[in-house]
Amino acid sequence: MKDEQIENEKIEEEISVEEDKYGGVILTVQKPMDSVYFASQLEHSISHWKQQGKKGMWINLSILHSNLVDSAVKAGFSYHHAESDYLMLVYRIPDTTVSIPANASHRVGIGAFVVNNKNEVLVVQEISGKFGGTGVWKMPTGVVDEGEDICDAAIREVKEETGVEAEFVEVLAFRQSHKSFFQKSDLFFVCMLQPQSFDIQNQASEIEAAKWMPVEDYAAQPFVQENELFKFIAKICLTKLDDNYTGFSNKASKTTSGKKTYLYFNNNANMKLAS
Repeated sequence: MKDEQIENEKIEEEISVEEDKYGGVILTVQKPMDSVYFASQLEHSISHWKQQGKKGMWINLSILHSNLVDSAVKAGFSYHHAESDYLMLVYRIPDTTVSIPANASHRVGIGAFVVNNKNEVLVVQEISGKFGGTGVWKMPTGVVDEGEDICDAAIREVKEETGVEAEFVEVLAFRQSHKSFFQKSDLFFVCMLQPQSFDIQNQASEIEAAKWMPVEDYAAQPFVQENELFKFIAKICLTKLDDNYTGFSNKASKTTSGKKTYLYFNNNANMKLAS
């Protein structure tokens, strides 16, 4: 028993161990090691954690230790997800009831409906991608960064693509699609913003041109009229400008753990919520 304890302590100097929230453990390789040696240590660890009644094991493998992937896979680990600097593998211990959380299933994007006091909408022509070279004028769009709120992403994308400073007003609509980017599902939020500046400086690397366009001209583009989804979004935007549509405002709040978050709710509820 004493020898086993010494061996476990030695392993934990090389591979740190952290309890997860699902009755398992997360192993993180701390320093470079030979793949054969790693395989033997992994075999010992699996046996140890089985005896401890753990339900599963994770390996957080830095890109610096990519030589150990083959050993982990041969030991029964499978890929869970990867980022630019690490790979996460998982081992489901047999004969246990375990619910391993799946990898992230959605990507989140935004489209920014920015209108000035002349009823002109801020539009761009992209250099590449689906709309590159098509001549289509479209809203600034982009992907929400990790840890970024929808409202902040909309402001950032407008600034990056056009140089225009803007203030978030509300979410007008959103759509969900599936088997999109790397076969993940996709959530896309159409956000209304109010411009705080008006001079345009388009992003040279991604945007071919940018301008203020009369809203009616934007909605009348053949591409918009021939695409059911884009046509419906344009109608929502036009209806909003006629004060016949209410979207979802953002209310800053905090989670039980103290993290900042936003609640999005219909503006029509403002009066009732305030009373």
